[in-house]
Amino acid sequence: MTSKRNILATLGAVATLAITAFIVQSCGIYSFTGTSIQPDVKTVTVNYFEYKALKVNPSLSNDLTNALQDKFLKLTKLEQVDMDGDLEITGAITGYDVKAAAITANEQAAMNRLTVTVKISFVNRKYPEDDFDDKSFSAYADFDAMSSLDAVESSICEEIIEQLCEDMFNATVANW
Repeated sequence: MTSKRNILATLGAVATLAITAFIVQSCGIYSFTGTSIQPDVKTVTVNYFEYKALKVNPSLSNDLTNALQDKFLKLTKLEQVDMDGDLEITGAITGYDVKAAAITANEQAAMNRLTVTVKISFVNRKYPEDDFDDKSFSAYADFDAMSSLDAVESSICEEIIEQLCEDMFNATVANW
């Protein structure tokens, strides 16, 4: 008798959990990827990131734009459109700087830090209260001072781009 009650209680708990998960998912406001996109928002436009930093990295604008588009493609059901999406992100790379991150006792750099700064504007055509202008995001990666930037640039830029995309995605559709 007790085992029947335990089985029924377990089945009831599982059914309640399944129904709750279905309701939360079907509301469209919350998803298990952490986004909070309203159900009537259907499209997104991620505009090309202009390059305005003094030090030049010729592929960074393309790489950052493509990575952010990929993030939206993988984590949302939004259709990507070239212009006038329900959500629109416009941005520029405003900083690309290398500075010493750690100094030895001999006052020489042991580690250098590449920092990339991006400024974006976000427009939500369905819910303008979510809009923001000129919000800055920065990410960095450290590398051994004995290595030249040219030698490590592509690998550390990948790491930086990943962090920037995560931060921009969260700021625009995860409301973090």
